[in-house]
Amino acid sequence: MSETTYSYFCPYCVLKYDSFEALKSHVLEQHKAQPLPTPEGQIHLTINGQEYHSQVEPEWTLYYLIHEKIGFTGTKMFCDRGACNSCTVIMDGRPILSCMTLAIECDGKTIETVEGIESKKHPLIEAYVRNHAMQCGYCTPGFVVTAKAFLDREPNPTEEEIRDALAGNLCRCGTYPQHPKAVLEAARKLKESGKRGASEHG
Repeated sequence: MSETTYSYFCPYCVLKYDSFEALKSHVLEQHKAQPLPTPEGQIHLTINGQEYHSQVEPEWTLYYLIHEKIGFTGTKMFCDRGACNSCTVIMDGRPILSCMTLAIECDGKTIETVEGIESKKHPLIEAYVRNHAMQCGYCTPGFVVTAKAFLDREPNPTEEEIRDALAGNLCRCGTYPQHPKAVLEAARKLKESGKRGASEHG
């Protein structure tokens, strides 16, 4: 049985060495003045205004990172196939499906979740309560986040435009007629206060 051999690659210049000691000598001689390279899988995110440095695995989704590892549990998992929009978050000003986005691809991104929207007292939160736009509430965060991203782009929406914007969000309780009412009310409140409720990115 042949002995297993290993190759060692310099993290700075990718030169190949047959032993760890040879690699170590090379790094100390050629790269001692350079800063340590960022470990593979380490990313930096800004979520709801707070910075996070996380070590992630290649297969982790953004949903898994923010919900299971960081603890923003307002983001929900409904279908796990990008079909329901319950896991929607706002990334760099755009609504995205966190269950279909790899965390490792989000380095340097700015993300807003439903917790961030609530912490800023966005009128969507109270409008959803007043208009009874939920029953069990599981899908509600996805609707709110999608609506927030929409109002950031369109401060004077029509009911038809709201329906189109929320068309990808599914609700098992069937509260669809109430969502446009809540979003229209929030739009009026934003207009009255002179705010557009822009996301962190914008």
